[in-house]
Amino acid sequence: MNPDLDLALDRVIRAPRAAVWRAWTDPDRLARWWVPAPSRCRVERLDVRPGGAFVTRLSDDADGDVFGPHLDAAFLAADELTRIAFTTAIDSTWRPADPGVIVMTAEITLADHPDGTDYRVLVRHGDPTSRERHEKLGFSDGWGTVTQQLAAIVEENR
Repeated sequence: MNPDLDLALDRVIRAPRAAVWRAWTDPDRLARWWVPAPSRCRVERLDVRPGGAFVTRLSDDADGDVFGPHLDAAFLAADELTRIAFTTAIDSTWRPADPGVIVMTAEITLADHPDGTDYRVLVRHGDPTSRERHEKLGFSDGWGTVTQQLAAIVEENR
């Protein structure tokens, strides 16, 4: 990890890696935790393989009827039960990203832990300004909240 360019989150999730993997790779499960509550998520495309699309929409509407853009990314890696990586540098159609998007590469790794799964998120940025912008926009709160939601879902279904 490069502290000038990267942001990270580590947590032990008290559930098997397979449950965490399913929460990342099943659209219905992903929609339950991918955005901080009370917002709602709709998974448009989830093709978890290198080059596959990762597209979600977000609703802050109290009724959850109106969805707007959230994430349009491409997967770089999908090593079953161990690693998922995606980037916002290109969108789901492999076109260069909208310049307004935080350009990042996120790598999620899963490893066995005596209490369940060692869950690690590493988000890489191209320059210190991008990293700082992402941090100020709420990286810790956002990724921390969705990780807590992920843990709650997979831990309750153990």
